[in-house]
Amino acid sequence: MPDRLPVKKTYKLFIGGAFPRSESGRTYEAQGQNVARASRKDVRDAVVAARAAQPNWGGVTAYNRGQVLYRIAEMMEARSAEFAELATGRDEVERAVDRWVWYAGFADKLAQVLGSSNPVAGPYFNFTVPEPTGVVGVVAPDEPPLLGLVSRVAPALVGGNAVVALASETSPLAAVELAEALATSDVPAGAVNILTGRHAELAPWLASHMDVNAIDVTGADGLRADLERAAAENVKRVVAGDPDAQSLYDISAFLELKTVWHPIGV
Repeated sequence: MPDRLPVKKTYKLFIGGAFPRSESGRTYEAQGQNVARASRKDVRDAVVAARAAQPNWGGVTAYNRGQVLYRIAEMMEARSAEFAELATGRDEVERAVDRWVWYAGFADKLAQVLGSSNPVAGPYFNFTVPEPTGVVGVVAPDEPPLLGLVSRVAPALVGGNAVVALASETSPLAAVELAEALATSDVPAGAVNILTGRHAELAPWLASHMDVNAIDVTGADGLRADLERAAAENVKRVVAGDPDAQSLYDISAFLELKTVWHPIGV
């Protein structure tokens, strides 16, 4: 019998819980593979999916969100060998898995740490409660390709936001592998959307989209000033973080603080 030809993997986008090709049909070469090259319409489709998913994801209990994030860590741990081949090695994968666990642990503690009961002069209870901002765009750094993406997506996700992320342009394969782990991790369809392609082409449309509430420009490099100007059109929150850090401040950057007054009964 002739030698069998192996089935080659097709690297697609992750939008609304599905894996479509780019609507343009384009691909580009990265890490020796043909990867889907997202278009402006793919950005729009991802934002629509994120907006539809956000109320459901933001409305589940904080404890449940923590369980889902921990499930992502479990799925990544089980596929650590595959991730290591697509990222910079085992160390990056282990740190990315641990990052999900760290943020999962804070899911049901955000209200206590970031919220407060405020002293007021009057017969009222006054509470400050953190709430999700909404749809968050993320321009992930090129390096490290997996840890950098996880470090920027996880803090937005844990607070109840939906995310549209642009993966590393030069090393996108780990992001596609992450999308496959997300699809089997109880994350609601559309809560996380991952696009591959050229940052210079996609990021301006994400920053100027009127239904995106905040944008993380950590991986924007030379595009940052243009993205900030585009984000100003609808007063988006602009965040620039550390591609290799975990912090409560990174969570709070994507939260709104709502103050509630309630009269004290007599």
